[in-house]
Amino acid sequence: MSFSPVIPGAESFFHPGNSTGILICHGFNGTPQSVEYLGSQFAEKGYTVYAPRLKGHGSAASDLKACSYQDWIQNLEDAYCVLQQTCRRVYILGQSMGGALAIDLASKTSCDGVITVNAALKVPQYEQYRKVQSPLFVPDGSPDIKDPSAKEITYPEVPLHSIKQLLSLMDLTSENVKKTTCPLLLFYSVEDHVVPAECSFYLYDQAASPEKELIALRQSYHVASLDYDKEHIIKNTLRFIEEHSKKEMAS
Repeated sequence: MSFSPVIPGAESFFHPGNSTGILICHGFNGTPQSVEYLGSQFAEKGYTVYAPRLKGHGSAASDLKACSYQDWIQNLEDAYCVLQQTCRRVYILGQSMGGALAIDLASKTSCDGVITVNAALKVPQYEQYRKVQSPLFVPDGSPDIKDPSAKEITYPEVPLHSIKQLLSLMDLTSENVKKTTCPLLLFYSVEDHVVPAECSFYLYDQAASPEKELIALRQSYHVASLDYDKEHIIKNTLRFIEEHSKKEMAS
């Protein structure tokens, strides 16, 4: 099938840089626009940064309806392979569903580390749709951002089929996290109206990673990459990458 044109500003972005790559994955019903500021700041520090647009996102809700969670898994795997071609080290940062996809990818690869921002393993408001067949589209409301000046590109409604795909992906990731052994940095918002903080706590408890860290975000809601704590995320992510890259080089 043919897909609708990409919404201006929702495109994938790639910043060439040094031999350390940062793969950034946006969330469900989001686009690379939601993580563009993070990416630009990492690029300014010299890193190679790639944020792919997941299939069906950032164009029209009907496009999302035609996709499966396997498509999104494949999108991130393909992007990881792109970075591997030029980078010696690759770190993966994922927000919300992007965090689930990052953990899934880390459970199957030897990536150098994963950073999650309000990783989604459970979305309570979507649980009611597990076993129903209607409505075909569900209103999604305004993005959960504390900063009133921040704007995120999203669809006003999402397909029921896509919600079911997200639920399946989160179930899968909840199992796969036990296979994750790379260093983890897990950000969670204390006040998140979409994904409970317990998702990040579960990742911390269940991951086999010997090195893992939890950081609370106290001034942001769910879409923290666009919220008041975005500089805090950037600062700690850079510290995490620098620390673990030095350890790898020393060993």
